[in-house]
Amino acid sequence: MKELTAYEGALCANCQTPLQGEYCHHCGQSVHSVLRPAHGLFEEFFETFLHIDGRILHTVPPLFLKPGFLTLEYFSGRRVRYIAPFRLMFVICLLSFFTLHLAADVIAHRAQQRHQAVVLVDQGDDFSQAQTSQEVQHQLDRKLEALEATRTVGNAAIVAQVDQAEKTLREKANARLTELGTPASASSTKAPPGTNEAQDERPITPIHLNGLPDFANERFNEFREHLVQNIRALKHGDAAHRQEALDHISAGMFGALPGTMLVLVPVFALLLKLFYIFKRRLYMEHLIASLHSHAFLFLSLLLIVIAGMLNTWLKPLAAWAGYAAGLLQGALILWVPVYLLIMQKRIYRQGWVMTAVKYWFIGWCYFWLLMLALMVAVTLGLAH
Repeated sequence: MKELTAYEGALCANCQTPLQGEYCHHCGQSVHSVLRPAHGLFEEFFETFLHIDGRILHTVPPLFLKPGFLTLEYFSGRRVRYIAPFRLMFVICLLSFFTLHLAADVIAHRAQQRHQAVVLVDQGDDFSQAQTSQEVQHQLDRKLEALEATRTVGNAAIVAQVDQAEKTLREKANARLTELGTPASASSTKAPPGTNEAQDERPITPIHLNGLPDFANERFNEFREHLVQNIRALKHGDAAHRQEALDHISAGMFGALPGTMLVLVPVFALLLKLFYIFKRRLYMEHLIASLHSHAFLFLSLLLIVIAGMLNTWLKPLAAWAGYAAGLLQGALILWVPVYLLIMQKRIYRQGWVMTAVKYWFIGWCYFWLLMLALMVAVTLGLAH
């Protein structure tokens, strides 16, 4: 009653409807102004954050530990205390792919370090296996190319090691050329024999598809040009160009994966609708089950990647901790199919035999859809 009295005679600033509380019952606008001191914005931010944080605590643990619980809660109408299915799935999807991208960068960096170490300790002993001067030249060119790529990403100490390694390689190559009766000569980095340099420089002829508007043809040709350039760089480019192409592909693929995976959510719901058509459930019910299934899959992927990173990081420091992280990663991988089977059983309430049969067929169809989505992501990455 006091609240009604406080707003008696006041009108909504948006639609001029008489107010009966702090929110207009006609348009929903708040009576409070957005023009407020800065401390008011911080108060609102922390209030919103704590509210969402409370829903996270009610949502994430049962999502991971109680198969089908959140879906059944939504079917029963108990929704306020949980994060909405699409928002939950979308946020976890972005977090999982961000972590996966980070892990891929770490793996690539360590692989580059191992390759760098191998390149720097190469003493050219395999020159003795070359039977002709052309083979010696080929091996030397490849080794110098690898050294040059190491030089471009190294510090001053690495550059000094590269200079010394290059000097050693040239001496070993010249010694082998002398053994073969060929005048010794210091080689510069060249394309390996058999590389079709003309193919690298060959222009990409635009294609015009009848029936498509000009902007669509331009976009298609741009897509095709990037695709061909990245493939050429991978096949015929030097180390720097190959690495640049791999970076483009990685960025494009991880940028495209969340979108391509989101497409699978309604498709998976359609599969559930087809296999449980006699249950007479609405498509929206299957969609909610699909959203929660994918939210669990992305959450599991996130945890599996984190466990794998911990395994790699802890092994050199404490072998037992790395071993424990590896066991945790294996347990998480095994939990995924078990969880989805139990979830399907609880939601659709059929016998174990019928549930297992449908689970296998749905999983088989989804596997090929997933492979198609990954191929699309890789193609988009190649065209990035």
